[in-house]
Amino acid sequence: MGMPDLPRPSPLASHWALDPNLCFLNHGSFGATPRAVMAHQSDWRSRLEADPVRFFVEEHEGVMDDVRRALGTFLDCDWDSLALIPNASHGVATVMHNIVLAGRLGAGDEVIVNAHEYPACQNTMRWAASRVGASVVLADVPFPIASPDAVIEAYLRAVTPRTRLALVSHVTSPTGLVLPVERLVAELSSRGVETLVDGAHAPGMLRLSLRRMNAAYFTGNCHKWICSPKGSGVLYVREDLRRDARHGFRPLVLSNNAEKPKPGRDQFLTEFDYLGTTDCTALYSIPKAIDTIGGLASGWPEVQGRNRDLCLKGREIVCSALGIEPPAPASMIGSIATMILPSHGAERDERLMRRPTKYHDALQDALLNKWSIQIPVWGLAGKSGDSRRFIRISAQLYNSAEQYEYLAKAMKTELEAEGKL
Repeated sequence: MGMPDLPRPSPLASHWALDPNLCFLNHGSFGATPRAVMAHQSDWRSRLEADPVRFFVEEHEGVMDDVRRALGTFLDCDWDSLALIPNASHGVATVMHNIVLAGRLGAGDEVIVNAHEYPACQNTMRWAASRVGASVVLADVPFPIASPDAVIEAYLRAVTPRTRLALVSHVTSPTGLVLPVERLVAELSSRGVETLVDGAHAPGMLRLSLRRMNAAYFTGNCHKWICSPKGSGVLYVREDLRRDARHGFRPLVLSNNAEKPKPGRDQFLTEFDYLGTTDCTALYSIPKAIDTIGGLASGWPEVQGRNRDLCLKGREIVCSALGIEPPAPASMIGSIATMILPSHGAERDERLMRRPTKYHDALQDALLNKWSIQIPVWGLAGKSGDSRRFIRISAQLYNSAEQYEYLAKAMKTELEAEGKL
């Protein structure tokens, strides 16, 4: 069959450089940067390359502080509590490295994760625990899920007197759930358990107040929903942990600044300012991205509301077309939503998931190559006998309801074809 006519995206799509011959419904994986922000980053590169030595000596520190101030306002926290890093996975690794070196995790201790966590971060937790003889305990958060209460209950069931830390995603990557992080942080804190919040999707998707959340650590990506260039993230460290007199809090890479304290400047800022020579222009461009995306509507609350409404509409369209039920209440959805695909039978589903693919499931290849739809599809073949398959939609200002109707048509066609295999 020839390539079908693609549906129109939102009129705001002109602000992005996305391929017009692609129905792009996967903003959640890596984000997408507007043209104006890419141009702004290019200007920073030109400014830096005009005299790299002078720039790093005289300008870099001030620019990094300007970025922190913009993010401090956006995330509602003290600007000097923020380290600028490449991404949230880097942030989780930095926290666990510091916890291990400071001796805050030891033999017999426990850390809690749940199966909805991003695989890279689960890997880091297992690494940290193995270094000191600690254990990783799984909080059994269900999916489908009936309410946020199920998250609280799952974590509290996992707490023991040996629990030292809990990792929790603010928005789960595989299942697209907005977890009740503020409630969870408070409940765990009352039991003597600190929380590391993996907020990879949260900045820009949700209205945040790190001050109110009061987690020990929070890390997030800016290149996803703030739409800054790739390689721009943030790590928040609560003041008592950042200013620990004995251990402090240090980056994974110690540059020359580690032995060159600057009078009147917090060593936390000095060490995270410069992690060796790298292109920091993605970080420099975060304030421009905040202003650009907020300016495409009447401010960020409207951006977030529009994206959430569109995501829920898209979920409704797909679920209706495929005859499936939403696996989570609307209250737990932000700008991404995961659905469980109709089953062809456990044995056939496992066989379908084992077809050759460039992605996670050959259905994703078919949607891309036959329908020009970019969207993640994956399954859990061989994992505890779970043969379910999933699809996750994203909603950004450049998307339109017509794109989800087109997705629903493509999905129905491909799933019917699979049923005949």
